[in-house]
Amino acid sequence: MKIGIAGTGGIGSNVAMHLVRSGITNLKFGDFDRIEKSNLNRQFYFEEQIGKYKSETLKENLTKISQGNYEFEVIKFEKENMREFFKDCDIVVDGFDKKEYKALLLEEIFDGKKLLITVSGIGGIDSSSVQVIKKMKNLYIVGDMKSDISEYKTYSHKVNIVASKVVEVILKELYNEK
Repeated sequence: MKIGIAGTGGIGSNVAMHLVRSGITNLKFGDFDRIEKSNLNRQFYFEEQIGKYKSETLKENLTKISQGNYEFEVIKFEKENMREFFKDCDIVVDGFDKKEYKALLLEEIFDGKKLLITVSGIGGIDSSSVQVIKKMKNLYIVGDMKSDISEYKTYSHKVNIVASKVVEVILKELYNEK
């Protein structure tokens, strides 16, 4: 079972970290961004890593927790490469910030065979309305469904609650728990 993660920022890096800490170490992820100081309040990176590529650095950080199969690429996901990148993944997690990339991921990846977990609403302080919604057999949405990061500041606690809920969905699916 291989889990793919599209984007390794707040959601992606924390989902990967929680998965590895849960014993799931067959991951494939990609991103083209570099770590910035402003990321450190909510992403699984450290000050001395500022300027490095997120995807490459995430592999380094995960390996410090546990050895595993961590495939990564410094990649800007587009329509032309997304399907190919995730073709060998059984589960794909949306770690994108921008709505247009979330929509593209849904168009390109969701085939009814792979499990796709997307995220909507991680901004703001209040985490009381974070929920998991099962839209279809193989599609889940996690978040509060309203607090877009373009309108709300992001905070570590809420980003990690959403990331943890994503991991909960994955673990339940893997271990057939409902």
